[in-house]
Amino acid sequence: MGISIDSTIIINSLITSLLRGGFYSLMAMGLSLVFGVMNIANFAHGEMYMLGAYFSYIFFSNFGLHPLIAIALAAVAVFIVGIILERTLFYPLRVRSKKNWLMNTFLLTLGISIILQNVVRMVMGSKYFGITNYWKGSVPFAGMNIPYDRIVGFAIAVFAIIGLMLFLNKTRLGCAIRAVSQDPTGAELVGIDLATIHVFTFGLSCALAALAGGALLAIAPANPYVGIAPLNKSWFVLILVGIGNVGGSIVGGLIVGLLETIAVMYFGASWMDVISLCVIILILLLKPNGLFGKKGVKSAVE
Repeated sequence: MGISIDSTIIINSLITSLLRGGFYSLMAMGLSLVFGVMNIANFAHGEMYMLGAYFSYIFFSNFGLHPLIAIALAAVAVFIVGIILERTLFYPLRVRSKKNWLMNTFLLTLGISIILQNVVRMVMGSKYFGITNYWKGSVPFAGMNIPYDRIVGFAIAVFAIIGLMLFLNKTRLGCAIRAVSQDPTGAELVGIDLATIHVFTFGLSCALAALAGGALLAIAPANPYVGIAPLNKSWFVLILVGIGNVGGSIVGGLIVGLLETIAVMYFGASWMDVISLCVIILILLLKPNGLFGKKGVKSAVE
């Protein structure tokens, strides 16, 4: 006896996967960028998402700014936070750390994550700061109503991803970032200032996470621990496609979004992370460098 699947359910699932995957890709690209260029496993990336959500709430609810302006200003604010963190913490560590750089940055970012969570909890409390919506209304499609918030949020993610890829491939600074990711010593020999590239890259990575946090405020209210789940999803994507592969993160985010949608549809919401983790474990066992990684080749910004 065959299993009949309603075409409406399939379309709804694909739409849900696409909406989820867009944000996963955006988060993962920022995380992948900073790893590919600076070799930093940033476990404070989720806190940049969290700060983006808080700043968006403040700009939108307290100052009454237009949603797009509020989200953009939140990204700029977190970009500045990223620059401050890189200059005050990562740069001095790079100067003094001759060995175990990756482990040292892991411990540093983990410490930053814990500190930011507790500082925000002390300043803002444990209360959830959310909004009903940025934009009222929804669009009926394939038997479901898609809220404008999700549509515009997805559009923000898509434009940010396209903008980042154009920036990395078409601008002088973007090409310099790619050069540093592939060969830092060679890039420095041809006159590229590594310190400038590092500080800009880290700030840009933080801004991408903040964009996701701000765009999803109506769905995931700001609270001190709201960034934990997005951080986990970002690592799922990176392990799936290969750590440091920015371009592959786009496909990886969509794959993870599809896996989660299938898990919810057939097994229930509690299985959402379980299915993703099972796939990740298989990838690590069968193809440790990720779906798009090459054996023996350092992952680079692509």
